[in-house]
Amino acid sequence: MSIQFKTIKQLGKMLNNKEISHVELIQETFSLITKNNHLNAFVTLNEQESLKKAEILDKSPSSSTLAGIPIAQKDLFCTKDLRTTCGSNMLSNFIPPYSATVIENLENAGCISVGKTNMDEFAMGSSNETSFYGNVQNPWGLNLVPGGSSGGSAAAVAAGIVPAASGTDTGGSIRQPASLCGITGLKPTYGRISRWGMIAFASSLDQAGPMTRTAEDCALLLNEMCSHDEKDTTSLDEKIPDFTKNINSSIEGLKIGLVKEFDLSKLDTDVVKVFEESKKHYESLGAKFVEISLPNISLSVPTYYVVAPAECSSNLSRFDGVKFGKRCENPKDLEELYIQTRSEGFGDEVKRRILIGSYVLSAGFYDAYYKKAQQVRRLIKNDFDSAFKNVDVIMSPTTRGAAFEAGSKGDDPIQMYLEDLFTIPANLAGLPAMSIPNGMIEKKPIGLQLIGNFLDESTLLRAAHNYQITTDWHLKTPEVMS
Repeated sequence: MSIQFKTIKQLGKMLNNKEISHVELIQETFSLITKNNHLNAFVTLNEQESLKKAEILDKSPSSSTLAGIPIAQKDLFCTKDLRTTCGSNMLSNFIPPYSATVIENLENAGCISVGKTNMDEFAMGSSNETSFYGNVQNPWGLNLVPGGSSGGSAAAVAAGIVPAASGTDTGGSIRQPASLCGITGLKPTYGRISRWGMIAFASSLDQAGPMTRTAEDCALLLNEMCSHDEKDTTSLDEKIPDFTKNINSSIEGLKIGLVKEFDLSKLDTDVVKVFEESKKHYESLGAKFVEISLPNISLSVPTYYVVAPAECSSNLSRFDGVKFGKRCENPKDLEELYIQTRSEGFGDEVKRRILIGSYVLSAGFYDAYYKKAQQVRRLIKNDFDSAFKNVDVIMSPTTRGAAFEAGSKGDDPIQMYLEDLFTIPANLAGLPAMSIPNGMIEKKPIGLQLIGNFLDESTLLRAAHNYQITTDWHLKTPEVMS
């Protein structure tokens, strides 16, 4: 029986019914990785350790829902004794002595980490074209980008290699690739999942989350990924609900907000058509639509591209060739060590953002740019707070269109930055948001974004699950090798 394109729930049932052993499941997973090697979705594999864990589970079965489930981990989560590169030459030889909290949580629940997935360098990109290890291919078409920065994780799930993968979302890096690859991706409330052991891009925006085939699988993973962590000062000390508990409840009377300031007329007619069909479907399920106003939403992208580079320039200052990571050869002094190591270790996009960030944090410009951006960010958060007094969730397209060809936007960074137009606001406000498949454009998938209120992932998952059990967009699969 093939395991390709199976969900966590389906694989769990197969294991419980002894239709497949844990070892056979892991062996077939690595066979699929090999057969789909052309996707370039993985940077480092963890085959021997994965098989050892599977053998232990075959001898001593676990009652955990996630026991033996293969999962791919985005390559910015530190994994003990397993190379962690963050898609960069700077960390091409880095083997962490510890694992990130989210990795420990998933593995303690029984998940088997089969490998580390390719990604935009230091999570900076919207197309997975900035990785030191080359582009990831979208399973839906040769030379199509999978989205970024969690493109390797999205491609691995979309190709049916694994039922789930971890991702991170700083400005849309879970939801955007989920949309372009036709899978489900969830960015939880900021602080729900510990950032300890996650290599930082922009600390006030970064958030880990699950990438799966279904909303139900997202809920299963989220149950284990969330925890309060004293090692992370931004970790929320809030009660963690069972996210699967009310997922099957009706959405009759659910109030869905439509943002007046999102001018959909500027999008392709096909994107608008798919979005309108999704609205009609939610209405058929008993949901009510309410127009809302987010007056400062148009300032999200420029605000983000001040805040994120500023924080990245600070976070990446630690990569200097001294304690760990790449070091240039034969520097004549300390200054040359710094300059040469960083020049050789970082790619163009990372250097661009470091330069922007250093500029906006410099004396004389801090108040004009960084401080002002943080003030606007607060206004955006206030707009959302007001809107959620009248609605339960907010709905929009996830992306401006379907997957585009690699190289088609590389000459214009601004056009690439605008790919995150609809996703960035939720990060600035720290709100939970997810993308679910809701249609096809020219045989390529596209996603629908749902944004929830603070700590209300349960309502998001319920809205997404109700959509998925009454549609089949999430069941569409690309023609990939099997």
